[in-house]
Amino acid sequence: MLMLFAPLATFAQKFGHVDTQSIIQSLPDYSRANGEIEAIAKQYENELKASQDELQRLAEDYDKKKSSMNATQQQETEASLQEKYSRIQQQAQQNQQEFQKAQQEKLQPIFNKVRQAIETVGKSGGYVYIMETNNVLYINDTISKDLTSEVKAQLAKMK
Repeated sequence: MLMLFAPLATFAQKFGHVDTQSIIQSLPDYSRANGEIEAIAKQYENELKASQDELQRLAEDYDKKKSSMNATQQQETEASLQEKYSRIQQQAQQNQQEFQKAQQEKLQPIFNKVRQAIETVGKSGGYVYIMETNNVLYINDTISKDLTSEVKAQLAKMK
């Protein structure tokens, strides 16, 4: 008898899907954070470019004066150029790490807020699963409801 009703219980469950990318991109917080992230990236890019330009200038200067230098001066200058090159590489790695950290710090609260809104909509609507639209190969719209607009509305209430 229980086996007969089990399939019916499956059909009574509610499934939903959301487009989190669309939700996140619609948030003013995201636009602001994205602008800040782009500004940080530009700053790091400018700093690195300035260092690379300086190294290029020093290398060209060395090439011009190399013939008039003695062997010791050449070795010292080459060592100095190599050291500057190494510092630029370290700077690039450090900038990349700091950029990723800043990106995480600025975006994580937004992701958490969206996740909280999805959970609220899921709980209040009695949904068993809410899936990401962009990661699902097929969605049967008669069984799974698109909750993107409901999550956006929930986020508007959370402000």
